[in-house]
Amino acid sequence: MTTTIVRATDLLSADPICAAAQDEAWQAVLADHGPEAVGTHLGTHADDERVVTHRFVCTLPGYPGWEWHVSVTRASRSRRVTVNEVTLATGIEALVPPAWVPWADRLRPGDLTAGAVAPTAPDDARLAPGWSGEDDLAEVLDPGPLHPVNWEPALQRRRVPSAYGRESAASRWYSGEHGPRSPLAKSAPGPCGTCGWLLTMGGPLGQMFGICTNLLSPADGRVVSFDHGCGGHSEATPAAARPGRVPTVVDDLVVDELDMGHS
Repeated sequence: MTTTIVRATDLLSADPICAAAQDEAWQAVLADHGPEAVGTHLGTHADDERVVTHRFVCTLPGYPGWEWHVSVTRASRSRRVTVNEVTLATGIEALVPPAWVPWADRLRPGDLTAGAVAPTAPDDARLAPGWSGEDDLAEVLDPGPLHPVNWEPALQRRRVPSAYGRESAASRWYSGEHGPRSPLAKSAPGPCGTCGWLLTMGGPLGQMFGICTNLLSPADGRVVSFDHGCGGHSEATPAAARPGRVPTVVDDLVVDELDMGHS
């Protein structure tokens, strides 16, 4: 069943004297903004008893689809109309800015600079309760091989990465520039999992990722997947290099040999 909401103002009939005050409303816009700002009359609607709004086209540059709304009123038993206010409002086809998004929701990787603070929501699904001070944390930590109970009871962090948070981080790292699908990894002589520069990590993510310690590698100090790779592999040899295609050079310069002993 469809429910129709009827506002009280929808049941009002526009006051005839106020509705007829189109010229007074137009003059109010004209006085405030000049003749180049106001166009044709679009209509009226009742706001209250003896209160009517007149709508005009806004012709200001940069405001297509906007309208001037002029509210007029009169006292009871008076035929004199008074202008209440002139406002610029959006029409059905008005160009408007996108909806405001909080700064914390607009942040992207690399946006945080010195002094910037990105607050974390209390119910962020990427985090789970950490050390609680209780002897048994079974009720506040999700069990399982990826998140064992009491897995770090002494660090006293209020929250730690949840199973969802770890999975989303692993997915982001694996599909990024330090995963197996990057051009660098595809041209590497060997994977990071067999490289002596790989520093292993503890915890569940250590089964799939490590940290590169090769200062010559573009991944130095970064988390890399075991099947990532670069030209700085510890066991690489000159023969393991994969040179690119050598361009073919065509010499089209022909030199005629002259016999200087004949005339």
